[in-house]
Amino acid sequence: MSWGTELWDQFDNLEKHTQWGIDILEKYIKFVKERTEIELSYAKQLRNLSKKYQPKKNSKEEEEYRYTACKAFLSTLNETNDYAGQHEVISENMTSQITAELARYIQELKQERKSHFHEGRKAQQHIETCWKQLESSKRRFERDCKEADRAQQYFEKMDADINVTKADVEKARQQAQIRHQMAEDSKADYSSILQKFNHEQREYYHSHIPSIFQKIQEMEERRIVRIGESMKTYAEVDRQVIPIIGKCLDGIVKAAESIDQKNDSQLVIEAYKSGFEPPGDFEFEDYTQPMKRTVSDNSLSNSRGDGKAELKFGGKSKGKLWPFIKKNKLMSLLTSPHQPPPPPPASASPSAVPNGPQSPKQQKEPLSHRFNEFMTSKPKIHCFRSLKRGGATPEDFSNLPPEQRRKKLQQKVDELNKEIQKEMDQRDAITKMKDVYLKNPQMGDPASLDHKLTEVNQNIEKLRLEAQKFEAWLAEVEGRLPARGDQARRQSGMYDGQTAPAVNNCAQDRESPDGSYTEEQSQESEVKVLATDFDDEFDDEEPLPAIGTCKALYTFDGQNEGTISVTEGETLYVIEEDKGDGWTRIRRSEDEEGYVPTSYVEVYLDKNAKGAKTYI
Repeated sequence: MSWGTELWDQFDNLEKHTQWGIDILEKYIKFVKERTEIELSYAKQLRNLSKKYQPKKNSKEEEEYRYTACKAFLSTLNETNDYAGQHEVISENMTSQITAELARYIQELKQERKSHFHEGRKAQQHIETCWKQLESSKRRFERDCKEADRAQQYFEKMDADINVTKADVEKARQQAQIRHQMAEDSKADYSSILQKFNHEQREYYHSHIPSIFQKIQEMEERRIVRIGESMKTYAEVDRQVIPIIGKCLDGIVKAAESIDQKNDSQLVIEAYKSGFEPPGDFEFEDYTQPMKRTVSDNSLSNSRGDGKAELKFGGKSKGKLWPFIKKNKLMSLLTSPHQPPPPPPASASPSAVPNGPQSPKQQKEPLSHRFNEFMTSKPKIHCFRSLKRGGATPEDFSNLPPEQRRKKLQQKVDELNKEIQKEMDQRDAITKMKDVYLKNPQMGDPASLDHKLTEVNQNIEKLRLEAQKFEAWLAEVEGRLPARGDQARRQSGMYDGQTAPAVNNCAQDRESPDGSYTEEQSQESEVKVLATDFDDEFDDEEPLPAIGTCKALYTFDGQNEGTISVTEGETLYVIEEDKGDGWTRIRRSEDEEGYVPTSYVEVYLDKNAKGAKTYI
């Protein structure tokens, strides 16, 4: 089956078809090129995604990747990055093996097609020229025959006419002979051209055109084969990266299988273990004795000061409850009264209630007692806000629970030992260099290294002193040194209730390298500590904004520290809602604020106020 024999008369249609084939090839090239752009864009997005979730260096996120689940996630990010690289490989291979190759081939194809159809047009023009020559000789032969016939008729007419001279007849006869000769010559020329045309026509339709069309057919078939090979390459390029992509996915599965929940749970223990002991049992509190007395204002007042109704803690659990309080409730509990609020009275006057509000238990709760004393002046309020925002961390990490403090101190000791080792290595290198200079003076002056060597020795001495200081604190925490009498107070964060209140209790106690305290001895120096650590940062702080109003349902005689007296029917501003302890913080004026039992007031919170909640 050949185009030359079957399509001998379809030159124009073949020209259109081969042009369509080239257009298809160009369309396929465009398709592959857009695929490569998609692969590059996808790879870029995957890389950006992986980079976005990578842990930032020297940040808290980096510490989180100690856990096996986080390590597995990090491995997933890295494998995703490698996965993106394989899509870049797909794009590169498709560009080099398909797009670039087909672009070169299509240029060659266009040139070959142009050559074949130029040859075909040339053959067409030649056969058309032969046809025109045949037509011309044919018309000339016909014309000469007609003229010869007319000349013969004229001669016969002249020869039959008796009036015509013999000379005229001879002339007519000669003219007729010339015309006959011309007709014979035209006939011979026509016959020759006809034979030539028939030969050319046979060559054109049976040789030239089949040969040209065969070449065009072969060219078109090569194009079809080439586009098929390109499609195979298109699939192979993808197939080549499948094993590597499979390895990436296997890496993700392996990372997921490496997750160890037990190890992560142990890391949580190491990260958050405080070292405190659980609190002991509460002792029974006998409230029957106050009930035996006569109900009066005097008995109500006395019941508040009665030390027998105080809470008693177990031996080791004394004063160790506050580390378990949530961070966001610590400040409100430190400043609010530390006993349950009194129930609302049956009558308008709470003095008729036998069990009125009880006074704070200062002997058994030294922490609340000392911190309530801090609320009596503005600088002390600044001090607490500083603690709430995370004030300056003491050098010995005494603000941390024992276990966390031990870990921090151990980490600091390790860091200092590394620094000391670096300095010692540098000292050894300088010493060796100095020896080389001594043996070979032409290489350098040994005296030029003395200053640097002295500086390194000084740095080593400073680091050793620093390391000794932290090692002493670490030894104290681990129990290798005799504990001081107030060590339990420092580790648990409690303050001794028998010690005179001092403003510098807000700042952390400092220790010298030998383990002794360096406490300020005067009130003036204590105020300076506050000014240095806290006041500079919070001098411009404004009082808490009001989040609503409240109306006193009963009269409350606020005799406890941190409370405020109200009368029945009085309207005041709410600045801090009930945190779950039964007390609400209110303000009468700029200088008068404190806590009242929530059951003694009716609260109307502003829905638009920050932090306000709607009570139903």
